[in-house]
Amino acid sequence: MPELDRRHRLLVLVICCSSLFVVSLDATIVNLALPSIQADLSASVTSLQWTIDAYTLTLASLLMLAGSTADRVGRKRVFRIGLVLFGLGSLLCSIAPTAGALVGFRIVQALGGAMLNPVAMSIIVNVFTDPRERARAIGVWGSVVGLSMALGPLVGGALVDLVGWRSVFWVNVPVVAVAVVLATRFVPESRAPRPRRLDPLGQLLIAVLLGGATFAIIEGPVQGWTSPWVLGCAVAAVAALAALLPWERRLPEPLLDPRFFRSAPFAGAAVIAVCAFAALAGFLFVNSLYLQTARGYSPLHAGLLTLPMAAMAAALPTVSGRLVATRGARIPLLVGGLGITLSGVLLLGLRTDSPLWLPITAYLLFGIGFGMINAPITNTAVSGMPAAQAGVASAVASTSRQVGTALGVAVIGSAVTASVVGPLPTGLAAATHVGWAVQIGCGLAVLVLGLVTTTAWARRTATRTAELFAAPGAPSPAGVR
Repeated sequence: MPELDRRHRLLVLVICCSSLFVVSLDATIVNLALPSIQADLSASVTSLQWTIDAYTLTLASLLMLAGSTADRVGRKRVFRIGLVLFGLGSLLCSIAPTAGALVGFRIVQALGGAMLNPVAMSIIVNVFTDPRERARAIGVWGSVVGLSMALGPLVGGALVDLVGWRSVFWVNVPVVAVAVVLATRFVPESRAPRPRRLDPLGQLLIAVLLGGATFAIIEGPVQGWTSPWVLGCAVAAVAALAALLPWERRLPEPLLDPRFFRSAPFAGAAVIAVCAFAALAGFLFVNSLYLQTARGYSPLHAGLLTLPMAAMAAALPTVSGRLVATRGARIPLLVGGLGITLSGVLLLGLRTDSPLWLPITAYLLFGIGFGMINAPITNTAVSGMPAAQAGVASAVASTSRQVGTALGVAVIGSAVTASVVGPLPTGLAAATHVGWAVQIGCGLAVLVLGLVTTTAWARRTATRTAELFAAPGAPSPAGVR
């Protein structure tokens, strides 16, 4: 791929970030529409959970396949196909007649979304070859993640109030149309120097693992933990996990290369992504129900209350990216873990009649915590690997985010709904406390991993791991800070 001038590189970054914006926005914008969807389509709480998790599970299951396929057949080609599929899925969601149809159309959306995030990151990594410039670009990328995911409730609330819940899907279509035109004109085509082999069995095992585990968690409280369906899915998930790692170790070019996880920073980044995004997804899901069902606020009012979180989550990733580029990942990770933990501690005292300063302060702290975490996750995932592995490495990081999102909605949502006792407004407020306790656990995990994965020992494991993937005579990979 020829070297691009600075203006062209920045334009490519904008195009890639626009795709990330709509995909990430769609993971959270629906949250404020859930009560309206429930009323309009007569949907159960379980159906609402699947409205979120059908999207995130499909993304999580296919991101690694999309990343390796793009490295093989062309990143620009896969990126454009993903944009078209995502736009089509969004259009179908906007006309869904039933809750079941909406869940199905969310899967179509996610099929396109799976082709966008890891592929766009791979394009960025290959366009921005200077390590410091790449770190700054990844900081912008992280800022877009924070902006889109944090603005989701605010934008969703406004659209639901002013137009209706179906508008949260319409908003994607014009953005996607413009992105298709710009990508065709300005994004350069690129491939890995040596195409990777496909791994259909590995892909199937990952889908069974994620889908089976999430089905069991969501449906267990509803159908009963001894239900044949619940037990069958749980057993299938365990069996898929038991078979996945031995199978992947046997392949010369696996879909999920276990050697990536010999790097402590890389493995830590994956777990941190799961914890941070589980906290975010559970927080948004439960908070939407609390503000609208327990306290009776309109979707717009509920969205406006989350504005402090949105502001911090949008502004801080750029600061975090600069810190990662100059000082390393430790400070952003520690601040991030502390913010999420303190937010959960405050929310443990939440009641139906709590003064508004309490949740607003907690939202501000959560935004600070989440806003600091994205840049070190992404930078650690891709900076220690050769450019030829960028698609797969970034797909692992993106998959970890989506796995965390799916688990957050499944685990926290199921725990809260199963804990409701008494009349719904009062009972729901008290039931949210178990969700905030899980959030505290996620924040503490980020704190501990932020310390462990930024030691000299951890950096040595990253260097040794990167050397395993470097082709003979290839330039040395960028170090992980």
